[in-house]
Amino acid sequence: MLRLPFSSPSPSPTPGLTRLFLYAEAGILLLLGISLLSSYIERYPPLSQAGGGPYQVSIARQDNGQEEKPSDPDKTFIKWVDFTVTCEAMTKALDLDMATCQSDPHLDWIQLLAYLGARYGGDFSRYRASDLDKLAQALKEGSTMAELTKEMKYYDYYLESYTAVLGGMVGTFLEEVPAEQAPAQTDGTAGQATPQAGTGAGQVPPQADGTADPPQATPSQASDGDDDAGTAWATRYGLKAFSPIAKGFPYTEFDDFGTARSYGFKRQHLGHDMMGQVGTPIIAVESGTIEAIGWNQYGGWRIGIRSFDKKRYYYYAHLRKNYPYQSGLEEGSIVQAGDVIGYMGRTGYSRTENTNNIDEPHLHFGLQLIFDESQKDGNNEIWISCYELVRFLHQHQSQTEKVPDTKEWHRVYRTKDR
Repeated sequence: MLRLPFSSPSPSPTPGLTRLFLYAEAGILLLLGISLLSSYIERYPPLSQAGGGPYQVSIARQDNGQEEKPSDPDKTFIKWVDFTVTCEAMTKALDLDMATCQSDPHLDWIQLLAYLGARYGGDFSRYRASDLDKLAQALKEGSTMAELTKEMKYYDYYLESYTAVLGGMVGTFLEEVPAEQAPAQTDGTAGQATPQAGTGAGQVPPQADGTADPPQATPSQASDGDDDAGTAWATRYGLKAFSPIAKGFPYTEFDDFGTARSYGFKRQHLGHDMMGQVGTPIIAVESGTIEAIGWNQYGGWRIGIRSFDKKRYYYYAHLRKNYPYQSGLEEGSIVQAGDVIGYMGRTGYSRTENTNNIDEPHLHFGLQLIFDESQKDGNNEIWISCYELVRFLHQHQSQTEKVPDTKEWHRVYRTKDR
C-alpha cells in the first residue's frame, strides 16, 4: 500500500516466538559474559597506573576439581605475576647498582625496577631511560625509596614480585680467573677487582665500615684435588647468573611466550624456545638443587632446578637423545651457576622414552615463581615470559671446552656463591 510522506507509520508487529528466543539468548550471553568477566577480575585484578596485582590467599582448583589450599591457611601471598621488564631497563638498573656498590647510597637494581613497575602499572612498554636517571638522581640527593614510593599503592607488590624473579642473579661471588688476570698484590693484600667487560661482574661492595672487601687472589683447586697454578679465585660483584646457552654456540630466538600448543591438549606455551644445534651445552642459570630429572612426555628429557631461596624453579626441556645430561647429576644434586647440566636436543611429545618427536632442535627454557608450596604443581602455577630476561643474561655466558673422547663439555672457569 502506498503511504504518503505525511502519513503515520504502521504500528510494529507484536514480537513473535522467534524474537523472544533471540531476546532470551542475548540475556543468557550477557549473564555468561558478566560471569566470565567477574572470574577474570578475581584472578587477574585490574592494574591502576600506580600499581599492580594484589596479595590474596590462593586456592588452586586442579583438573579433578579438588582445591589445593595454601600450606598456611592464614598466609597471603602473590598469585599472579606478569613480568614485562625489558632487557634495556634491567641493564641500566644493574649499571646503576654496580656503579654505586661502594657508595652511599648504594642503588639496589631491583628496588629501582620495582619503582618503575609501580609507576608504569607493570607495563614496561612505557619505559624511558630518563625515568631511571631521575630516580637515581633523587636518591643520590638524599631522598629515600620509602619517601618516593609513599603514594605508590603497589610498590611492595612489585618489589616482592621482581625480587622473586631476579633475587638470586646479582651479588658478591668468587670467580676463577687466569692467574695473570688476578688482582695485583703490591702490599701483600689483594687489590680491587676490576670490571669484566661483557660479564656484568665488577667492583666489590663496601663493608659496614665503608671499606671495600678486597678480592681474593688465591690459587684455585682443581676438581680432582690437584693444584692448578694457572688460575686464581677473585671476588666479584655484579651479575652472577648465566645465559642458559654456553658461550660460542649459536642460537636463534623470538618472543613466543603464550603461543598455542596442541600436543596432548590445547594449551599455552609457558616458556621460551632457543633454537640451536643438537649437543649444544646447556648451562645452569642460577645455583640450586635438582628437583626433577628424567623423561616427561611433553618436555622429553628434562631437568628442573630449584633456587636455594625456593622462589624460582628453572625448567630445561627437549634435551639430547641418548645422552641428555651431564654425568653424575641426579635428583638432589647441587649445581653452581654456570655449570653444564645437559645438551640441546629434540626429544619429547611422546609417551615413549628417548624419542625424538620435536621437529627443530631447541632448548625450552622456563621459569616458574613460587611464593607458597601450594603453587608448585596444579592450575595455580606462575610461569613468566623469559624473552627479555634471556636477552639480559646473554651478556654473561659460561665458557666451555670439550672433554676429550667423551660426549661431554665442561666449564673452563668456575664460580662459587659467597
